[in-house]
Order: sequence, then structure tokens, then C-alpha cells
Amino acid sequence: MKPASPDPQALALSALGWILGDSSRADRLLALTGITPDDLRSGLGNPAILGAVLDFLLGNEHDLVDAADALDVAPQSFATAREHLS
Repeated sequence: MKPASPDPQALALSALGWILGDSSRADRLLALTGITPDDLRSGLGNPAILGAVLDFLLGNEHDLVDAADALDVAPQSFATAREHLS
């Protein structure tokens, strides 16, 4: 059974790992968010960076559903995590 509300920071980090696992998806993240690779490395605990990662997923239903399946969470979990990182 999928947990109702995973830890927001842990979910965002898992989502980032999933995004970075595909070079075209990673390139889209960087292009659409304006985040640089250095920003990612230095900002892994930064709620603004993690929120941008979640916003990226929430902005594309296909990626959102694929990430939810890959991470075994409900798609709504990303929106809930985003609210908690604000």
C-alpha cells in the first residue's frame, strides 16, 4: 500500500533522482527551472530548490504519473509535499 504522505524532503530528493536518471528529462528540468547543476549540488536541503523540482513534476502530467509509478507513491503526494515545502 502506498503511504498517504511521505516525508516531503525525502520525496523531493527521490523525485530529483528519478528526473536525473533520464538525460532529456534532466535537461528539461534545468531549462525550465533555471536551476544549474551547481545549484542542485549545493541546494539539496534547500526548500526552494526541492520545491522547484516538485513544481517541475507537477507541471507535466506524464512525468508526474511516471514518477509516481517509479517511486511507488500516489501522484497527489507530490502536491502535498510541495505544500509542505512552501
